[in-house]
Amino acid sequence: MPLTQSPHKHSPFEDVQGFSIALITTAIGLTIISQLGFITGQTAGLALVISYLTGWSFSWVFWLINIPFYTLAYFRMGREFTIKSALCVTALSILVAVIPNWMTFSHLDPLFGTIAFGILTGYGLLGTFRHKGSLGGLGVVALYAQDQFGIRAGLVQLCFDAVLFTVAFFLFEPTRVLYSLLGAVILNGVIAFNHRRDRYIAD
Repeated sequence: MPLTQSPHKHSPFEDVQGFSIALITTAIGLTIISQLGFITGQTAGLALVISYLTGWSFSWVFWLINIPFYTLAYFRMGREFTIKSALCVTALSILVAVIPNWMTFSHLDPLFGTIAFGILTGYGLLGTFRHKGSLGGLGVVALYAQDQFGIRAGLVQLCFDAVLFTVAFFLFEPTRVLYSLLGAVILNGVIAFNHRRDRYIAD
């Protein structure tokens, strides 16, 4: 029997638990990648690059970078989406700042850490998308492109990542960038294969 779109929206409680799980999962993924000294794509990747080069806090850089994108989010995606996205970005910035006080790694294999990052962060982003939010920045542009033009969100993000990683090759060691690129490919693959409106019936 074919799936039909559910007429019911997520309840406030469902949104809270959904966003909480998604943000914690994403924050753990970012903690892993930052402890390895690697980067990622999208606005989080840009924030990591700036953080590594300047010594500024990733959390503050990530939060500030996302501010300009809220205008697009408000006019293109609506008030609810914008508020949820702003709250998600703020919560994620706080979590990434405090999680290292709660969790550290005495040994973290680069390959395993990269794979774990891609999976955890990919599913974390899916969680925010499915509750009509995002982690701001490029996620807003990617979702808009998918909704308006039918272009997969993951593919939009992958194009941005290609530019970011090309620049990164001139700034960091090649091995470091290659591990980072693998993580970004896994992350975007998770989104591209799973963020399908025809496969998700909850609204």
